[in-house]
Amino acid sequence: MDLRNDSNLTISQLAPLIRRRKLSPLELTRWILARIERIQPHINAYITVTPELALRRAKQAEKEIARGGYRGPLHGIPFSLKDLIYTRGIRTTAGSRILRRFVPTEDAPVVRRLLDAGAVVVGKTNLHEFAYGATNVNIHYGAVRNPWDLQRMSGGSSGGSAASVATAQSLASLGTDTGGSIRIPAAACGCVGLKPTRGRVPLEGVIPLASTLDHVGPLCRCVEDAGLVLNAIAGSDPRAQCPPPSPAPFSLPELRAGCRGVRVGVPRQYFFDRLQGSVRAAVQAAIGRLEELGCEVREVRLERMRETARLAGVITVAEALVYHRRWIEARGRDYDPAILARMQADMDMTAVEYLQAQERRREYTAAFERAMSGIDVLATPTLPIVAPPIEGDVVAVGRSREDVRMALLRLTRPGNLTGLPSISLPCGFSAENLPVGLQLTGKRWNESALLRVAYAYEQATPWHNRFPESAAS
Repeated sequence: MDLRNDSNLTISQLAPLIRRRKLSPLELTRWILARIERIQPHINAYITVTPELALRRAKQAEKEIARGGYRGPLHGIPFSLKDLIYTRGIRTTAGSRILRRFVPTEDAPVVRRLLDAGAVVVGKTNLHEFAYGATNVNIHYGAVRNPWDLQRMSGGSSGGSAASVATAQSLASLGTDTGGSIRIPAAACGCVGLKPTRGRVPLEGVIPLASTLDHVGPLCRCVEDAGLVLNAIAGSDPRAQCPPPSPAPFSLPELRAGCRGVRVGVPRQYFFDRLQGSVRAAVQAAIGRLEELGCEVREVRLERMRETARLAGVITVAEALVYHRRWIEARGRDYDPAILARMQADMDMTAVEYLQAQERRREYTAAFERAMSGIDVLATPTLPIVAPPIEGDVVAVGRSREDVRMALLRLTRPGNLTGLPSISLPCGFSAENLPVGLQLTGKRWNESALLRVAYAYEQATPWHNRFPESAAS
């Protein structure tokens, strides 16, 4: 296969070629590494690149497949990993100065599962320091630049993962999501980002931000790839309050079954307040397309949505301080001043405040799930805005102006409070040629229905075939 003239590649396209030995994992990995060498100086998606290790694993994959030891669709596929996830023998910085020399002695379970599936890790991706932000402007390792406009943000905190996938510097990546950190950069960079049900994927070996809000999930070029990766990394998380009903939430026959009769709920309040015009138009058109595909679209009302920002903020900072307090006291100067100030402002938070927030969260989650009892999937914008400029702290939304960080988090935080599965996928572009994301939220443990609706929409629209000019072959 000639890779030179096609950058918009997916795992689902390439895996059959690798299996039939029409494409060499070594050839594919060399192609990806060459792209990293060319594109990295402009996009800054990576903190660490591991070419020698990647080539060694690709060569091993090639030999295994030649001997008839094909492991499945991820065998020989080049991956990147957010630099928050433990990798044995490869430094894991969390985008910080504090951990710039930290080298784990063990892989995180999600990494072991990818390696067991035959994946080839090419490097660790840039992120907002300690995942505590939504812009991916990192004062230690530099900002990740949006592939569609290098003067704009990639979104965060998994911005390096999204940018690496959107520019074919990897074919898939693992990110983390505490307030939207998979879905935000997926929407901003024009790729697919899946936050599974909390507890579906283990968090062991992942540096925490907020231990009861964190999720791990894939960023990919298409919905089918996200399902393939989810199957590889899914499995019971010992820290989850209840185990998933099954370890394999995805199958190709279900994915391709279409979405006729699926009940899609649209909450007009909160999720459709204060949207940029291009976002509103693209998401409304996407909902109309779902209806044309046979979905039953109905309005739903969600209560107490405006409380979500405060609840997520209280829980996040309280749980972050459990991990960071010792370093704040001993090495405060090594933090980004903005992140340090955010945590120091709440160091006197009481246990009562935290426990009250968790109780309100349980009540909110129960109300949210009741509202979804009559539907299968919720359809909303992922972000109220397109990717904003790297320079600047505020963004215009209609006639009002809003803090950039709060705007980026506004529509994704509810999914972390509830722990329900959500996916972001491209649904259009603004006049400035910037991607717009459609967010679909499903019922607990039902990633299958979520992926089925996302796939039906994706295959009926052209947006997943668009590729940024900054990374064209």
